[in-house]
Amino acid sequence: VQLVESGGGLVQPGGSLRLSCVTSGFTFSRYHMSWYRQAPGKERELVATITTSGSFTNYAVPVKGRFTISRDNRKNTVYLQMNSLKSEDTAVYYCYRESDYWGQGTQVTVSS
Repeated sequence: VQLVESGGGLVQPGGSLRLSCVTSGFTFSRYHMSWYRQAPGKERELVATITTSGSFTNYAVPVKGRFTISRDNRKNTVYLQMNSLKSEDTAVYYCYRESDYWGQGTQVTVSS
């Protein structure tokens, strides 16, 4: 099982980023997928989850209305569109698959 995130970077407050997580080694369409994040000195927290077909999504309160999780089962990829970014969104963002599989993370820094 491999999960490879990309798309992080430095962005100004109010800006946008789109994270991608390309997966391999398992039948992607059979698993719910999630994004987590970990800010410096804080515990890792759940950001968003999407069900196998993409029909249902769930978001942490701090990102609701600003972030959108989506997936493409043909490309074995899950995305996180992040809009109206704030400094408190600064963190390493991780892709997660059920049964404790994690990507290596991608750094998102929101700063002017």
